[in-house]
Amino acid sequence: MKKVSSKMRKEYDRKDLGEGMRGKYLKSYQEGHNLVLLEPEVAKAFPSEKAVNEALLSLIEVAKNTAQLKKQSS
Repeated sequence: MKKVSSKMRKEYDRKDLGEGMRGKYLKSYQEGHNLVLLEPEVAKAFPSEKAVNEALLSLIEVAKNTAQLKKQSS
């Protein structure tokens, strides 16, 4: 089994990482918010959080309507 070194690589400098904050997102998590990392090309397409939510809600509506149409045609 390979030994794990407790030393960081020389190209990493601890002070460049900044100070960590425990529980930074705890309140949002408890409130039920979801944090999502968007791909850069997706993020470019949406100017705001509101725009992302509107697009996703529209997509959900289209999916529901499509599912209803499929049920009716069966």
